[in-house]
Amino acid sequence: MTGQLAFVESPVQLLNVLEWAHTQASATGAPSAAPAGTHGPADAAPAGAVTAAPDSADAGASVRAPRSTDATQGAAQPAPALTVVVLSPTDPMSRGQLRRMAQLARDEGLTVHWQEARGGRGALVRTLRELARPLRSAERVIIGDPFSRYVQLLLTLFAPRHLTVVDDGTATMEYAAQIGRGERLVRWHRKNSGLDPRELVLAPVTLLAKKRLAPTSGRTVEIFTSLPVEVPEGVTVTENSYAWTRARFGPPLLTGGADLVGTSLVETGVVDAGHYDRVVAELARAHGATRYFAHRRESAEKLHRIAVETGLQVVRPELPLELIARRGPIGRTVVSFPSTVVHTLPLALAGTGVKVAVCEISSEWLRATASPRAQGFLSGVTGTAAHEVDRLTSRVAAQTDRLEFG
Repeated sequence: MTGQLAFVESPVQLLNVLEWAHTQASATGAPSAAPAGTHGPADAAPAGAVTAAPDSADAGASVRAPRSTDATQGAAQPAPALTVVVLSPTDPMSRGQLRRMAQLARDEGLTVHWQEARGGRGALVRTLRELARPLRSAERVIIGDPFSRYVQLLLTLFAPRHLTVVDDGTATMEYAAQIGRGERLVRWHRKNSGLDPRELVLAPVTLLAKKRLAPTSGRTVEIFTSLPVEVPEGVTVTENSYAWTRARFGPPLLTGGADLVGTSLVETGVVDAGHYDRVVAELARAHGATRYFAHRRESAEKLHRIAVETGLQVVRPELPLELIARRGPIGRTVVSFPSTVVHTLPLALAGTGVKVAVCEISSEWLRATASPRAQGFLSGVTGTAAHEVDRLTSRVAAQTDRLEFG
């Protein structure tokens, strides 16, 4: 078997595949496909599509490996060819970001195949038929979301000799913990109160996929991450330092104010919308924020409400936030709710002078329907952020939210 095959379903997954490929090239001494600075500020596209309509975005034994430093001595060995398969989502914002990320990947010399995996009746069968041959020939498979039913189904049809899992939000932390404990794979924000009829049908797929996502005597598993994860037995963890992002973009121009980073915790049913709106307004006033970078899954109604009630300029980023921030312009302070960016932005913006802060989620914000694991998981994301990240504590008073900053 030869070659490497990556399956991505979100823009940040594709970004982290690019970071993984860059790390592999650095470790082997192989040259990068594009010279440093190719995508610097002079030829960078605008930082984001400001208040763009969503439907306009679519124009494709345990060991932690050390951070790569000097190239290995001797002649560089060419890395096996890497093909990226985009299992295209349906929402326009994700599709638009993915198409732009796909072009960046092509610029880096990668082969990118856009697969309309959810394109109506017959899409699943067509996708499985078209991917069967490359799956059989792949020496290594790279995935970004081990909880994806699509990815799980692909893994039940073929067991790769080498598997790499790259970051896709905080899912990596939960995947590593659940694999290490031998638990059923369940996203942290879902209530684990038994299997619904759909999950009962998919239970055999999930069970087999869990086995394929774990290391065996005939399969290696690598987690490529910038997050603090529980290292499962037999899994190699390689640090994602965002070296490719820093080499290709920036440094950014800094503005005098602050930027807020939005979250989809309201849309996923974890956080109460009223609490969220009030805290966003309070954060904007306290930090002098002028822009609100929207998560790609935030609803248009919520974003319109935030813009009207706070006066913030709502920005729908055209690329993952790590690239937007690195290219600039970006505020001297970036305030986020608990999410991956409180771990990734300090890496992508290292040496720029940008300060990252995280606003903790208090229990009063949570909806009654939120998963019992939500509070603990979100607190863990905040508590494990880099030491240079400021923690902002919120406390809910009778009618307003009072924030303590420190």
